[in-house]
Amino acid sequence: MKAGNISNRIILVSVLFTLVTLLRAQVPTTESGFVPEVGQQGKDVVWVPTPNELVDAMLRMAKVTPDDYVIDLGSGDGRTVIAAAKIGATALGIEYNPDMVALSKRHAEQEGVSAKANFIEADLYEYDFSKATVITMFLLPEINLKLRPRLLDLKPGTRIVSNTFTMGEWEPDYEVTTEENWNSWNKAMMWIIPAKVEGFWMLGQNELSFKQQYQMVFGNLISNSKVEQITDGRLNGNEITFKIKDDLYVGQVNGKTMSGTVTGGGKKSDWVATKTGN
Repeated sequence: MKAGNISNRIILVSVLFTLVTLLRAQVPTTESGFVPEVGQQGKDVVWVPTPNELVDAMLRMAKVTPDDYVIDLGSGDGRTVIAAAKIGATALGIEYNPDMVALSKRHAEQEGVSAKANFIEADLYEYDFSKATVITMFLLPEINLKLRPRLLDLKPGTRIVSNTFTMGEWEPDYEVTTEENWNSWNKAMMWIIPAKVEGFWMLGQNELSFKQQYQMVFGNLISNSKVEQITDGRLNGNEITFKIKDDLYVGQVNGKTMSGTVTGGGKKSDWVATKTGN
């Protein structure tokens, strides 16, 4: 083996050792005899705690308030749920490991947030998290992809925040990077569940034809035999914006209707569109 390869291996081992040491320093101990270990095996992933600085950044990015219901998928030692509860939100941790669930409940009690922070032993693939307004996670990319269809069926405006791992080709709406742990676990991404608008809509006597790819919207305005392209279309929950030529449409989607204002040519007026068919 070449000297350069040996040197690189020594450096890599040193970095990994330092990372694990830093993560373990954040792991709380318990008097019950159970002490979580960084890297311990879970159902589909090993456990690595999200750094506290990133936990706070994730909750700030989601703009969590006391009105929110936060669900953490794979809640581990409970730190994200507890942090959300300290903000005043009602928070639930879903965790497969019963020892971690018991540990999290003790931590919540110690932090004085048991009334707001709850933990259950459950399989996140089977649990109904449709009532959440915010979902947080630190899972693997393949798990995120498996959950993605269910997430996209959540109420528009629900915020999904992931530590490090993406949703495939579904681009995040927002990203944040912390200064702590600059070499790993310092990036979070957020997706806002978009309303579903794909299909045909009547805009007065004209027809809007929308195609949708996650939060991005494309299509045409069809007026008699004239076709105008829809550009810059985007959804932010129930909020929709798009352009037709130089006219900017801004509105709200409410089931099979959408309405708002259109600005163009120095004028501003109201618009309403109604969905046709399913």
